[in-house]
Amino acid sequence: MTPDTSRATAVGTAPDTARGAAGGMAPGTASDSAPGTAFGAASDPARGMAPDPARGTAPDSARGPGAAPGPAPGATPPRLLVLRALGLGDLLAGVPALRALRRAYPRHELVLAAPAGLEPVAAATGAVDRLLPAAAPGRAVPRSLDWSGPPPDVAVDLHGNGPPSHRLLMALRPLRLLAFAHPDTPEVDGPPWYPEEHERDRWCRLLGAYGIDADPGDVHLPRPDTVSPAPGAVVLHPGAGSPARCWPVERYAAVATELRARGFRVVVTGGADEGDLVARLAKRAGLPDTDVFGGGLPYGRLAALVAGAQVVISGDTGIAHLAVAHATRSVTLFGPVAPSRWGPPPDPRHRALWYGPEGDPHGSRTDPALLRITPADVLDAVAALPGIRHP
Repeated sequence: MTPDTSRATAVGTAPDTARGAAGGMAPGTASDSAPGTAFGAASDPARGMAPDPARGTAPDSARGPGAAPGPAPGATPPRLLVLRALGLGDLLAGVPALRALRRAYPRHELVLAAPAGLEPVAAATGAVDRLLPAAAPGRAVPRSLDWSGPPPDVAVDLHGNGPPSHRLLMALRPLRLLAFAHPDTPEVDGPPWYPEEHERDRWCRLLGAYGIDADPGDVHLPRPDTVSPAPGAVVLHPGAGSPARCWPVERYAAVATELRARGFRVVVTGGADEGDLVARLAKRAGLPDTDVFGGGLPYGRLAALVAGAQVVISGDTGIAHLAVAHATRSVTLFGPVAPSRWGPPPDPRHRALWYGPEGDPHGSRTDPALLRITPADVLDAVAALPGIRHP
């Protein structure tokens, strides 16, 4: 990722982005008397989710042929709690780890502590049985978890590496805690944390240290049943979790104008709190109302829009991860954070543009590295994507 003084580095091999931004999703709610939202997967015999009476801590896959048979109908299955109370992109970057846990503990109920609005995303992964609503401002650790019943048999910290997340889980007295080591919580015997590691690789390595195989490339979601509201369009998403990661709206408008001149349909999306941003882009680019999807689309509609798009163009935010999850071509614009830590996986369908150097991802102004990317850089990256259907 050495910066190039003449043009942005176009990376088709780096990994993927988004910290807290919903990526155009509408905020959601989830409620359950349990508490949390159950997806019904734990009772699906086709997935081998029969309850396991042995509330031990070893992965089910490691128990061997001597494992105890399933309990009588109605018995409570062992429970595995995963903490990842972050945003859409964070959840999608954690899919490989979640699926590895699902395979390792097929008889456990896998409970994900995450924001309630991510319930449909969690269900789409095929790895989660129930979502336990949990959130905090920014990327902070929730103060508490609304956990009921016996302690978790296994708790997994996929949220961070520090004492706040460790102690939140330890307060539930799990029989086993899987987490990275930290000097302020010496009782956690986990592997070391590497700050520069890619997000997907990081959590797979954590599980590997505990004998659980995980594939960082296991990122794809099933195609949505919902019909796309704009099949074959180029999707622009100008918002991100902080101003530092937002490319200027006039540059998005320049890209939209040129792509429309070439015959492409261009649509714009935005989250519930990005109405003004979306409106400004739409006005500058002369987009009709039918091609403006502001206000935060429900997840099913957003997923269908992304899955059916020609290309998704965005900053490093949740919708970029969603494009990866649906194998949709993408051009992602990086500024304060390098794609080596949050970019798309190695695939010619995905291009990550970055000049560097890294900066403050939470800054109040567009990062200087992001400003070095020009509309011409983006248009060139789109033209270089394989399989583009030119009108």
